[in-house]
Amino acid sequence: MDATPLTGAASIPAQRWWRIIPPILMVCIVSYMDRVNIAFAMPGGMGDALGIGASMAGLAGGIFFVGYLFLQIPGGKLAVRGSGRNFIAWSMLAWAVISVLTGLVRNETELLILRFALGVAEGGMLPVVLTMVGNWFPDHERGRANALVILFVPIAGVITAPLSGLVIAALDWRWLFIVEGLISLACLGVWWKLACDRPEQARWISAEEKAYLLARLREEEQQAAAAGASVGQGAADTRAVLAHILSQDVIWRLIAVNFLYQMGIYGYTLWLPTILRGLTGGGMGQVGMLAVLPYLGTMAGILAISSLSDRTGRRKDFVVWPLLGFAACLAGSVWWHDNTWLSYGLLVGSGFFLQSAAGVFWTLPPRLLAAEHAGVARGVINALGNLGGFCGPYAAGVLIERVSAGAGVYLLVAALVMAGALAATLPRRCR
Repeated sequence: MDATPLTGAASIPAQRWWRIIPPILMVCIVSYMDRVNIAFAMPGGMGDALGIGASMAGLAGGIFFVGYLFLQIPGGKLAVRGSGRNFIAWSMLAWAVISVLTGLVRNETELLILRFALGVAEGGMLPVVLTMVGNWFPDHERGRANALVILFVPIAGVITAPLSGLVIAALDWRWLFIVEGLISLACLGVWWKLACDRPEQARWISAEEKAYLLARLREEEQQAAAAGASVGQGAADTRAVLAHILSQDVIWRLIAVNFLYQMGIYGYTLWLPTILRGLTGGGMGQVGMLAVLPYLGTMAGILAISSLSDRTGRRKDFVVWPLLGFAACLAGSVWWHDNTWLSYGLLVGSGFFLQSAAGVFWTLPPRLLAAEHAGVARGVINALGNLGGFCGPYAAGVLIERVSAGAGVYLLVAALVMAGALAATLPRRCR
């Protein structure tokens, strides 16, 4: 992890990279495991046991994101003004219990209720952790810091895919939810011990590093305000700030880009095990191992794209092109579906682009908003954008059931192309 700033701070200690990123990464990993384990449970016996077809499977996968909406803005506000550390600790406890209960469901109604509740429990996590990153890393480091956090997706995928396949093969789908819920409980203690909200609160940080961070972050906030990035100056409460944020056209464009991007991300993620099983005809153990390589590709894509973006200082370009690359690979995987290994290779290519734009995307709001409003803005963008995580899996499931698997995938391709086109229209401040 290269923490050396671009301008004149090579001698500043970089403890923050080793003390802040690992616990944030850990909590994101376990949340993602609990979020997507249903993708393996469905083809692993859950669908047959509960009598669930493709449409209902898509609804169960996607309804998570309806619940996910509720704590986005409160989470972002709390991270700015209160304690993100405490918020995430309670969230971890809630989603661990819900995951275990999911292993005990008897029908699709209970499943839908618990998936919705899981979304509520996890809803504030991303704006909280992104705000915590913003509290610890100046702008020239933030692309890499966000990217390291976004690595939770491929790391969780690399862990979840073989673990899920093995647990289902050795036991059954119910134990998958129980085991991963218990993992979340174990990680709660680690989070409580290591997490820290701000440099001012950290006892382990050197005086030199603390002074550097506070000075740089204060300078960036002043520059953002001077450039007109501040919205809602003097607003007395969150409602006023929210009204000012939502009055800006560029915020709605960011929401739309995120919505369409999440359609592609979660449509791909939640249907990948089913697609791989249909493509290869293998059992769940084999599917779990085949699903590892796309997530290794995701890891490489995140690191490569975020590094290029930080080195060149270009943000918008490294959102647009990965979105279009994701769309192209996903379309190719359907077009050449008769060639098993070429189609699989293109699914791996889709994995490379899956999250490569995400770390760069989350560097854009601080360029458009003053720091005191960034937490609320991230919550808004993430909450409304993540409804795409509901629409993508559900709409794809309906098309898979009523038309064909290819039709469901092409819907996701169209969403990604539109996301790339919209991202290209973002203002010069996002360059």
